[in-house]
Amino acid sequence: MHLQPNCNELLFTKTTLVCLLVLAVSVPLSDASCLFMDCKPGMSDGVIVGCLDGEGKLHEFGSKWRTEDCNDCSSSRDGIRCCSSYVTPVDYDKEKCEEIFNKETCSYKVVEKDDHSKECPVHSWVG
Repeated sequence: MHLQPNCNELLFTKTTLVCLLVLAVSVPLSDASCLFMDCKPGMSDGVIVGCLDGEGKLHEFGSKWRTEDCNDCSSSRDGIRCCSSYVTPVDYDKEKCEEIFNKETCSYKVVEKDDHSKECPVHSWVG
């Protein structure tokens, strides 16, 4: 005796496969490097108004800023969250080419080692 699956089983199977495919594609796209620090309370006139970063600088709750190292940070009552603002090249000809980081633009450029005026193709980036 042969049993055929009903429509609900087929719909569930197709939906599950689509969800797994979306998850598999989205995970590599969300590979930002982030760091979370608990809030060290920063005071002003005896009132906690923000968090102190690792250098002791006060950042008011809800504020956002970019660090010298190109990290985008935000402050909340829970703490300070910082994530890299740039992507890093990972798939290129490493024997012929090299990556150069520009702190002004917070971006990488991949160029030929012997001639920095010639850019190299990059097939994959992370971050």
